[in-house]
Amino acid sequence: MRLVFPQGFALVRLVLFLAALLPLARLFWLGAGDGLGANPVEFVTRSTGTWALVFLCLSLAMTPLRRLTGDGRWLRLRRMLGLYCFFYAGLHAGLWLWVEHAFSLLEMLRDVGRRPFIAAGFAAFVLLVPLAATSNTASIRRLGANWQRLHRLVYLIAVAAILHYGWHKAGKNDLAPVLPYALTVAGLLGVRLWWALAARLQGKRDGARREGERRPSRGGV
Repeated sequence: MRLVFPQGFALVRLVLFLAALLPLARLFWLGAGDGLGANPVEFVTRSTGTWALVFLCLSLAMTPLRRLTGDGRWLRLRRMLGLYCFFYAGLHAGLWLWVEHAFSLLEMLRDVGRRPFIAAGFAAFVLLVPLAATSNTASIRRLGANWQRLHRLVYLIAVAAILHYGWHKAGKNDLAPVLPYALTVAGLLGVRLWWALAARLQGKRDGARREGERRPSRGGV
């Protein structure tokens, strides 16, 4: 199977790049028209956090799509989606640091130690930083196999992001909005775990078969 636009993948990337800016453009549009509600800062903070989680889920979906379709070009979209996740997460964290703590690092650290959902969100953002910084071809070449090991942190980031969102909503007795994201992340991580276990089991079977094939030849010598 191939992508819907096999001869126009550059166009697909461009459309996706522009579409990923629409949430930000919407915030500017609403702000210009006084449409951000009674608490504009909370509205923008909540929106940027939600879109960071959306792009995180989309980036995690690229590998399963590649395996299901056999088209490696899905992975060429993963970097863009991951960087947009970092972009919206940066806006989300920046608003929290600006509005709640006036850029005071000391107050920020106190808040991290005081509120578990803040600690989870802070951990997710901090772990995103090295992934964003190494999302380039030069870093892939320089780090080699370590690049893939580093970028497996995205699984921990996904769990921390769900905990951040879930604990925040639990404090308001409103877990319903968290459920779709939690199920999506669980599914995307679960399928990876299934593939890893299946590959390990297949490797053991192949090793046992090769060992069984070698034994008769040694016995006949």
